Amino acid sequence: MTIKDTPQKHVLIVGCGDIGARLARLWQQDGTVVTGIVRSRESAAKLRASKISAVQCDLANKDSALPDLLPESLIYYFAPPPRKGREDLHCQRFLELLNTQQHKPRSIIAISTTGVYGDRQGEQVTEDDPLNPQVDRAWRRYDMENRLRQWCDDHDVSLVILRVGGIYGPGRLPLERIKTGIPILHEELAPKTNRIHADDLAMICRKAADVTHRYRVYNVSDGQDSNMTEYFDILADHFGLPRPPKVDWEQAEKEISAGMLSYLKESRRLDNTRMLNELNIKLRYPTLQQALKSKEFDQTE
Repeated sequence: MTIKDTPQKHVLIVGCGDIGARLARLWQQDGTVVTGIVRSRESAAKLRASKISAVQCDLANKDSALPDLLPESLIYYFAPPPRKGREDLHCQRFLELLNTQQHKPRSIIAISTTGVYGDRQGEQVTEDDPLNPQVDRAWRRYDMENRLRQWCDDHDVSLVILRVGGIYGPGRLPLERIKTGIPILHEELAPKTNRIHADDLAMICRKAADVTHRYRVYNVSDGQDSNMTEYFDILADHFGLPRPPKVDWEQAEKEISAGMLSYLKESRRLDNTRMLNELNIKLRYPTLQQALKSKEFDQTE
């Protein structure tokens, strides 16, 4: 029996933040029972205010617990990893909690990062390319992918990994950074980047529930070729802000945060053909420019 042959009884979203809430609403439109798992009391209250059932569970706490799983549940794993190190101990705790459940899930769908590919110097990458994480944040996601795959293999559970580029949308734009005049690289030095609108990502997560493979990976992006500097300039122009000052690498090392530099030192373009074809995806926002024309973006962003 394939995943899509029977209706989904229960969806559990572990790490139910902005993307999780968007996804929950899509499932609720189908009449599916959805539970969001969040770390804090405040996040739980926010979900409940949006009419999404919520359970508090902090994966950094050894005394944490998941609600009892119904048979044939679908789990989305969106929980962020720890801030430091190369291991995802939060994922380890999540799997320990799954081991205590009477019922194992039918399938797990997890969001990972394109950082697991490492720096490809602007070359296009497919899901079949070898992984080469180079910074700790990418190593943590690589560790998460490996832990989930091993557990799912051991328990005969289907696994879908979504390797996602940068996510943008209302409330997710770097406008404060632009307003403060933090510099960015000259465009000819800027790395190639990949993006996806938050609504499109939620829709892709929903479609991933129909995958019939026991294990499958998808690159998730809108497929638009761009770079980081162009992205900042387009946003500045749209919102009537001064474009960020441009610097070379020597100045960037002095004026740009270590976290941002780690992104700027990696360049790759995602091939999203598998995502579009296998998941039958028609993007709502195939380009940043089309998204910015929508009513959800306004000058108060």
